[in-house]
Amino acid sequence: MSLVAHLSRRYHFAASHRLHVDALTPERNRDIYGKCNNPFGHGHNYVVQVTLAGAVDAVTGMVTNLGDLDSFAQREMLDLFDHANLNTLKCFLDLVPTTENLCVELWRIFAQYPHAKLERIRVEETGNNAFDYFGDGAPVRHEE
Repeated sequence: MSLVAHLSRRYHFAASHRLHVDALTPERNRDIYGKCNNPFGHGHNYVVQVTLAGAVDAVTGMVTNLGDLDSFAQREMLDLFDHANLNTLKCFLDLVPTTENLCVELWRIFAQYPHAKLERIRVEETGNNAFDYFGDGAPVRHEE
């Protein structure tokens, strides 16, 4: 019988973005996005929490090797997003770089991690705003 455990690991990066839809008028963009529509953009110190699940290895006692996970996160996420303007990245060229969309993009990235099953991506944008994504088609979960 194998034990299954969940592992959550946090990563940090700084990035800027501007929330704007070219098809909308400047007034409508300001109405929707407020100060986040600043033509010069604005930045955040994002905190990303990745939650993985997997069998606890009988020899190592781990769900996954943290070194493997950290290397993957560095190569696939941090090298791309840290100190970037999100609007200029290929994944956001035709997509508003909201934190909701960032969660989905990070899910796409970490779903490729081969050593454990991705369960959740959580992105903290500010002390007041955090966003969770549980994968395409996952039921909405309400915390009590």
